[in-house]
Parts: sequence; C-alpha cells; structure tokens
Amino acid sequence: MQNISKNTSRPSSRLDYKWVALSNTTLSMLLAFINMSSVLLALPVIFRGIGINPLSPRSADYLLWLLMGYMLVTAVFVVACGRLGDIFGRTRMYILGFAIFTLGSLLCGLTWSTGSTGAIELILFRVVQGIGGAFLFANSVAILTDAFPENQRGMALGLNQIAGIAGSFLGILVGGLLSQVGWRWVFLFNVPIGLVGTIWSYRSLRELGTRKREPIDYFGNFTFAAGLTMILIGAIYGINPSANSSMSWTTPFVLGMFGGGIVFLIAFFLIEQRVKAPMFRIDLFRIRAFALGNLAGFMSSMARGGFMLMLTIWLQGIWLPLHGYDFAVTPLWAGICMIPSSVGILLLGPLSGRLSDRYGARYFATIAMILTAVGFLLLLALPVNFKYPLFAAVIFLDGLSMGMFMAPNTSAIMNSLPPQHRGAGSGMRATIMNVGNPLSMAIVFTLMVVGLNASMPAALYSGLVQNGIPAQIAQQVASAPPVGYLFAAFLGYNPLASVIPASVLQSLPAQQAANITSRAFFPQLIDAAFHRGLVEVLVFSIIMCLIGAAASWVRGGKYVFHEEAKS
Repeated sequence: MQNISKNTSRPSSRLDYKWVALSNTTLSMLLAFINMSSVLLALPVIFRGIGINPLSPRSADYLLWLLMGYMLVTAVFVVACGRLGDIFGRTRMYILGFAIFTLGSLLCGLTWSTGSTGAIELILFRVVQGIGGAFLFANSVAILTDAFPENQRGMALGLNQIAGIAGSFLGILVGGLLSQVGWRWVFLFNVPIGLVGTIWSYRSLRELGTRKREPIDYFGNFTFAAGLTMILIGAIYGINPSANSSMSWTTPFVLGMFGGGIVFLIAFFLIEQRVKAPMFRIDLFRIRAFALGNLAGFMSSMARGGFMLMLTIWLQGIWLPLHGYDFAVTPLWAGICMIPSSVGILLLGPLSGRLSDRYGARYFATIAMILTAVGFLLLLALPVNFKYPLFAAVIFLDGLSMGMFMAPNTSAIMNSLPPQHRGAGSGMRATIMNVGNPLSMAIVFTLMVVGLNASMPAALYSGLVQNGIPAQIAQQVASAPPVGYLFAAFLGYNPLASVIPASVLQSLPAQQAANITSRAFFPQLIDAAFHRGLVEVLVFSIIMCLIGAAASWVRGGKYVFHEEAKS
C-alpha cells in the first residue's frame, strides 16, 4: 500500500529555508570532494606514514584501492541511497550520510596499524566514508530541487555543483598542505566540519518533497551492487601487472569479474522491468533530457576522471622533480600548480547555472565540452617539461569549461524528473558520474602503460648503460612492469635507487652513482616515454568530450517536467 506525504511548510518560511538548504548541501559537496582529491595528493605521505614500500608487489593494489575504493562504493550505493530518500525522506537519509561520512573520516585518521595491515584498515575505513558519501551525493541535489523553484534551480544547483568541482581542486591544495603536517590530518580535517554539518542539517533541514512508501527492491539492489562491483574490481585489477604481462586484462580472474558482472547487470535489467517498485527506474530514460544529459555527464566523467590522476602523476613524479623540488614537498606544490583550474571553475560555474535557468543547458553544455576538448588538444602540444605559464593558461581554460558544463547539465537532468522520482533520479545521475571516474582511471592507466611499454624499456636500458650500469642489470631494470615505476615516481621515490643493487652503485664513480640516484635522473629518462603515453590518454579524453558535446546538443531545448505534463 502506498502512502504519499508532503511537507506543508508556510511559503514565507520556505523562502528562507531554500538558502539554508543550499548552504548546508554545498558544505557537504565541498567536504566530500575535498576528501576525494586530498587523498590523491597525500598518498606519498600516507604510504610513508604507514610504512609501505611503493615497489613491493602489493603496493599497486593498495594505491588503487585507496584511490578507487571510495569511488566504487559510492557508485554502487548511490542509487539505493536515492531510492531510500524517496521512501523514508531525503533529508533523513542526507543527515545519516553526513554522520557516516564523519565517522569514516575519524576512523581513517585514527588508523592504528602499519604496513599492509594499516593499508587494509585505511581501505576499509574509506569504504565507510564512501557509504556516507553515497547518501550525500544521492540526496543533496534532490533536496535542492525540492527547495528551489524551477527558475532558480540552475543557479542553486550550479553553486552546489561548483562547490563539488572546486572541492576537487581545493582538495589537491588542502591535501598538499595537510600532508606537510602529518598524513592523519588529511582525514581528521573532515571530522569537525562533518560534526558541524551533521548537527546543522539535523536542526535546520526538513522534508519538502514527495515521499512514496514502497517496498525495497532487494533483488534489484543485490544484482546491481554485485554486477557493478565485479566490473569495477575487474577494471582495477586489469591495470595491475600479471606474471607474464605488464597488465592483467586477459587473466582468468579479470575476465571472470567482467563476465560475472555482465551477467548480474543483465539480471538486474530484467528484474527492474518486472518489479512493482524498481530501484533503478529505467523508464526515466524515456525522458530525452534525462537520458542525454546523463550520457553527456558520463562522457565528461570519462574524459576527466583518469586524466586528473595522470595530471597529478605528471606534476609530482616528473615536472616538479625536474625543476628541483624535493619529493617531500611535491604534493603541496602540485596543488599550488593546479590553482588556475579552480579559479576558472569559480569564475564561470555560478554564472552558467544562472543563465541556464533562462536559456536551458543545450548551448552551455555543448560549448563547454568542445572547449574541454580544445584544452586537451593544447595539452598535447606541450612538452612534458613545459613552461608553467602556458600550462596554467590551459588548465584555467579547462576549469572554465568544467564550470560551464556541470551546473547547466545537472539542472537540466533534475528539471526533467517527476517530483516523486527526484531522489532515485538524482542517485542514477550520481551513479553514472561516479562509475565514469574509476572506469576512466582504468582506461587511462591502460593507455599510459601501453604508451610506456612502447619506448620506456629502451630508454631505461640505454640511459643506465650510458651511466656505467652493467648491461645485464640494466636489462633487468628495463624489463620490470612500467606501472610500478609510475607509482614509485608518483609516491615520491626514485625507483632506480631501490632496484639497482647497492653493490653495483658502490662500484661506480661517486659522481655517476649520485647522478643515477638523483631526483631528476629518472624523470629525464622516462620523459619521452611518458609523453607517448600521455598522447594516448589525451586522444581518448578528446573523443569522450566530443561524444559528450554531441549528446548535449541532441538533448534539445529547455525542458521542465511539469510544463509538459500540463500541456
């Protein structure tokens, strides 16, 4: 039996309430995204803090799970969290998410073990954070859509989304700064803000939307979670080295994960066609603005998700060491180098959201995706050891285009939804975006490793032999999987000092040994190989942007659900 209820707040109180809702949900988005990217920058300090050797066989697994585990859990649970918001109240589920996220942050900061045990504890506590993040992502946009009239939603959602995107870049700076104090503060930083947000949301937010009491789709939730988890696990392990190859895409485990995931998702699709109250409302994709807006958002996520990680590796592992920065401070300076992108987002994001309220998302989102493709094309023209002013100008353009895209696209998606399905629709939108990030990372890493395999072994071999390393030792070093060296450089280590036997280095003249183990030697050796991989990555990102631009254009003009329903 269905029970439909609505809040009947006085109109005058609602005028004040909408700004409270915007402030609180913007804080949650800022916090969630700062957490996501601050960990990326602080990974070198985290690994040193818990005592993990980046060249050990399991270190790549730990790094990938610390980065992508949060995204995986958020992607898997966000639709279910949106449906729970539709059933039990979006505000109630949102408050629960704030509390869970804060608890996860506290547990991460208090991780008590070291070595592999400490890494596993951190990964598990990041999962707790991810569950809290799923509740926040799924319900914050729905709360805003309920609170604001349609002619102000673009502005409100724009500010909210821009806070999230800005948080991604501010997190890079925050992670760099906090890593100088201690790796635990990267997580403990979230706790007081999370406590304030939880108490504030409990005291000030209320239910304005439609709640529809329906049975929970247990089979749909299980098959969706199992299928998506298996595919994302396959993607994570596919980029790891195997016994006979530099990657594991063709190993039985990875193929089994993909095969099993596809089977579960097919079962999920069939279940959703038949159950009375489906978790994933596939019929919403019949709404053109909803379907194409989500396709454009997915393409944007695919284009940017993995590239952000590659950009960080580029700065921390190559460019900054080449310019004399010690590995201990590269996280901080990488964050500083990316500030122009944050400035671009903050300049254009709120304005594009406001304008899209009047004109719709089509032109803004389409032009933004084209500009992003242009930015990636300009990065292709830069050498790996670039001049910083040129690099700053390009990432500023990327920030402008990101700000121009996100708010109008999100507003168009949410305006197209029936009020009673805004929680589920918001969760579906967030899932599609969050699935794009880890998939993008897996694809980008694969393309980078393919590019590195083509030229890195020869570059390493010749560079080492020319500096006095015996040919047999040079061959062993050059034949190691490139992804291990890439992670080591990213985590602030010179891998050559670890893989070349100490007796060999001691037999060399002191100046030669010092040169090989210097912070600039390894980045110089892999400069050309990294650029070759970077070309593959940027071409992929450009293609994703152009598909996203086409989807944005085809969506049509401005569309709001209730207007069509009345006609």
